[in-house]
Amino acid sequence: MGLSAKDALHLKEALQIAAVKCSERCLYQSAKWAAELLDALPDVPAAELGQVASSMPGSQVHPAFAPNADPLEAALEAKELNKYLLAKTFFDCKEFDRCAAVFLPESLLAGLLSAKANDTTSPRGKGKATAAPSAEQSLPAISQKSLFLALYAKVISGEKRKDEDSEMIMGPQDLGSVVNKQLLVVTRFLERWLAERKAEDCELSASQGFLEYLYGMVLVKEKNDSVALDYLMQSVHLFPWNWGCWLEIANLIARVEHLNKIAPHLPQNIMSFIFHANTAVNLYQQGQDLAASLNDLLGIFPTSSFLLTCKALLNYHMKDLLAAEQDFSNLLALHPHRLDSLDHYSNILYVLNLRPKLAFLAHLCSSIDKFRPESCVVIGNYYSLLSLHENAVQYFRRALTLDRSCLSAWTLMGHEYVELKNTHAAIESYRRAVDVNRRDYRAWYGLGQTYEVLEMHAYALWYYKKAAGLRPWDGKMWQAVGSCLQKMGRDRDGIKALKRALLADSYYDSTSSSFGSAGAVDRMAQMDPEVLLQIAIMYDRLDEEDEAKAYMELCVAQEDGGLGDSVAIHRDSSGVASDGEAEATERGGGGEGTGVTVATSKARMWLAKNAMRTEDYVTANRLATELCQDGVEVEEAKALIREARSRMELANMVDR
Repeated sequence: MGLSAKDALHLKEALQIAAVKCSERCLYQSAKWAAELLDALPDVPAAELGQVASSMPGSQVHPAFAPNADPLEAALEAKELNKYLLAKTFFDCKEFDRCAAVFLPESLLAGLLSAKANDTTSPRGKGKATAAPSAEQSLPAISQKSLFLALYAKVISGEKRKDEDSEMIMGPQDLGSVVNKQLLVVTRFLERWLAERKAEDCELSASQGFLEYLYGMVLVKEKNDSVALDYLMQSVHLFPWNWGCWLEIANLIARVEHLNKIAPHLPQNIMSFIFHANTAVNLYQQGQDLAASLNDLLGIFPTSSFLLTCKALLNYHMKDLLAAEQDFSNLLALHPHRLDSLDHYSNILYVLNLRPKLAFLAHLCSSIDKFRPESCVVIGNYYSLLSLHENAVQYFRRALTLDRSCLSAWTLMGHEYVELKNTHAAIESYRRAVDVNRRDYRAWYGLGQTYEVLEMHAYALWYYKKAAGLRPWDGKMWQAVGSCLQKMGRDRDGIKALKRALLADSYYDSTSSSFGSAGAVDRMAQMDPEVLLQIAIMYDRLDEEDEAKAYMELCVAQEDGGLGDSVAIHRDSSGVASDGEAEATERGGGGEGTGVTVATSKARMWLAKNAMRTEDYVTANRLATELCQDGVEVEEAKALIREARSRMELANMVDR
C-alpha cells in the first residue's frame, strides 16, 4: 500500500492535529501514539512536495494551532484561555481536584446532582416540581475542551483515590471491590450535556467527539458495555484520530465475529484499518490476510514501533517464537528507550530460555525506568527463570501496585503461585487477570490447571473450554480438555477433543471434520506421541482394540517422524485413502521424529503385550527387544522376551 504525496501530506496534517488536540485535553497516551505514528511517516520528496504545495492554499497558521472552526466554541475558548491554562498546569502537576474545580467547583456539581435527584422519570413537561430546579441549575457555558479537561480530571481523581483506598495487592482485605466515587458525578453531568445536544430545538454547537469518548469510558467502568460501545463509535465518527477511543472499543470486542459485525459501522479510513489489524492480533487471529494487512501498514509507516510490535505479537501468537524474538530485537534496536510491550518480549525470552538476553533486557528496563509496570514484569520474569519464585512474586506485586490493570503481572503471578504450591493465591491471581481482560486465554488455562491440581475436574474442564474457545487452533488447549475428560471417565468425548488437538494447529479451518474423520490425521506427518497414547488408552478402555492398536502403532511411528505401516489400518470410518494420504504413505512420513519418549515406550509395551495375547510371538519378541535397547521398562521387557521365546520354542516342538 502506497500513498500519493498529497495523501501523505493530508495524513501528516491529521496526525499533527491529533497529537495537539489530544495533548490539549491531557490524553497523553493517545497524543504519544499519534506523534510516534507521525514520526514513522517518511518525508515527502522535495520535488513532489513543491508540486503539492503549489496546488494547496497557503496559511500562516498551522491547522493544528488554528482557532476552532466553530465560532461559538472559538469565542468560549478565547474567553477562558487563562482559566484553561491554569487548569492544564494543575493537571500536569497531578493536582486533579484543583484542575476540575477551576471550571466545575464542588458547589456547582452538588447543585446539579441535587436537581437530578429531585427530578422524576416522567416525560418532559409532566410534573410541576421538576421545571424550577432544571431552570435554576442549567449547565455552565464553557467550551467543550475545558469541560472535557475538568470532567476527565474528575475521573482521574477518582481513580487515584480508588487506588489509595485499595488494600495491599493480594492482601487479606484486597477484594477488588473499591469503586471510583466520581463516576456518578461525571455520568450525570454528561447525561444532561448530551441530552441537550440531542434536543430537536438545540441551537448549541455540535459535539467534537471527545465528551462522547469520556462518557463511553465511564460507562465501561460501570460495566454498561452495550451503551458504551454506541457512544464510543459516535466519538470515532466525530473525531477518528483519538487512539484511546479505538482501544476502548477493542476492549469491548470478545470475538472476531463481533469485530466483523461492527466493522461496517466504523469510519472507513486508515484509523479503522489500523484498529482492525490491532484488534485481530489481540484476538489471537492469524493467517496471511492479517500478515498482509500489517505489511501494508508498515509500507506507510516503516519504523512505527506500534505496528512492529503488532507484527511481533502476531508471530508470538502463531507460536513462531524465534521470528517474534527477532522482531522484538529489531524493535529494541530501533527504539532502545521504549518500554511498551517489553513484558511480552520477556515472556518470549523466558519460553526460549534465553537467560543472557533476558538478563540484559531486565538491566535495560531497570536503567530506563525501574518503576514502570513493564520493567517490573521483565525483572519478575528473570527471577522466575532463575527459579527464585518469591522474588518474582515480589516484582509482579510491585507492577500491580503501579498499575492494578497490568494483565501480564496478574497472569504471571498466578504461574508463580502455582510453582510455590499456593493454589488459593494462584486462583485469585488468575481470576483478577480475567477481570482485567476476559480474552486472556492464559488466565483461563491457568485456572483450569490449578483446579486440576486440586482434582476438581468439573471446574477444570469448564475453564479449559473457555481457553479453547479463545484459542480454537491451539492443540495445547484441546489436549487439556481431552485429558480432563479422560480423568472424568468421559472417554468418547475425550477422544474427540484429543483428535482436535492433533488437527488444531494445521487444520483450524476444517475442524468440523476433525471429530469423526481420521483421514486428516493421516495427512499430518508429525504428531504428539503423548496425545496419540492418550487416545489409544481411551480406545482400549472402550474395548475397541483395533482402534487402540492403530493409535499405539501411530505413537511408536513418531520416533522416526513418519506414519509407518500404521496408515493403512488407521481409520475411524470406511473409505478409500485420498491422493494426499497415498502420497504420505509412500513417503512414510518426512519429519525428523521425536526419538524414544516415555509415551512411545509405553505404546511399544502395550503392543508387545497385545502381540502376546494374539499369539504373535515374533512381533512380541521384537518389540520387547527394542524396549530393552531403549532402557525403559527393561525388567518387564526381559520377562516378555523370555515368555515369547519359550512360546516360540514350544510352537516349534509341536510343529516337529
